[in-house]
Amino acid sequence: MESLAGAEFAPHTTYLTTASSGLIPARSAAAVKAVLDSSAAGQPIADVSFEAVEASRAAYARIVGVPARRVAAGSSVAVYAGMIATSLPSGAEVLVADGDFSSLVNPFAVRRDLKLRIVPLEEIAEAVRPGTALVAVSAVQSADGRIADLPAIREAARAHGARTLVDLSQAAGWFPANAAEDDYTVCVAYKWLMCPRGAAFLTVPDDLGELTPVFAGWVAGEQPWDSCYGPVAELAHSARRFDESPSVYAYVAARHSLGLVEELGTEAIAAHDRALADRFRDGVIALGHRPVAAPGSAIVSVPGLGDAAPRLAEAEVQVSARAGNLRASFHLYNTVADVDRLLERLSG
Repeated sequence: MESLAGAEFAPHTTYLTTASSGLIPARSAAAVKAVLDSSAAGQPIADVSFEAVEASRAAYARIVGVPARRVAAGSSVAVYAGMIATSLPSGAEVLVADGDFSSLVNPFAVRRDLKLRIVPLEEIAEAVRPGTALVAVSAVQSADGRIADLPAIREAARAHGARTLVDLSQAAGWFPANAAEDDYTVCVAYKWLMCPRGAAFLTVPDDLGELTPVFAGWVAGEQPWDSCYGPVAELAHSARRFDESPSVYAYVAARHSLGLVEELGTEAIAAHDRALADRFRDGVIALGHRPVAAPGSAIVSVPGLGDAAPRLAEAEVQVSARAGNLRASFHLYNTVADVDRLLERLSG
């Protein structure tokens, strides 16, 4: 199995840690370099950069299956989770998964007047109850690649009048996601979407989710260039009212990285990534190890091997150590040879 986009990537190592940070496609790197050169030469880049934000917003919307008007562009999951946390009334119950990523969980934990319930990932759907206001969960767990049962969670939330917040950071780009089925989704784009750090997205319902844009600046105005001074007279009528002032260079690259995902198609990427992950699972089991059960995931976590990561890095095989486990993640630029090299180094 070859790379899906070989000409776009030329890693100098066996790179198996997309769950930490994805590789940047050549087209994206070239776009940033061109704009950096223009900026260094004193040429205005505002038009180019804001055009890149809108192109990225539209591309991300297509990838996750919502209209662009429902997508806000920012830079951080924690900021958007924090904004949602501020919208909840005192005493509201928020249900999260044990061990989920802190950027999703902690904004609710620091509001001491909320009731934060933490349950095992597999028990979230049955743990939703009439007093639950919000269920916040990652579609794919960062630590070990386990996939949440989103259909069951959504059904339980609807039955009890709770909203859902799904973190797509470890999913969008390889895991077929439909953000239209949730009240809110958040996603950093520097992992499986292969954008630079500084690009992140929020999706909201058509009614904007009863959220207060507590950090709205001039870019959140319906007419941004008329909203630079004093209170913003008219907020954007779409999710753009939740935009952060953009990390412009990140978005100049993001439009091209997201374009590559669209060209290849999430289903094709998923098939490629899962096949490589399954090959590694089978191989590491043959070596006598038992990976965390996460069928269908592009992330494979192996207990007892976390301390092998530095040794593998010395052999130019890049993996992660998370929660004491070795974590390998497989994406469109990886090949069968990459899997086999990792297995060879582990067996040695």
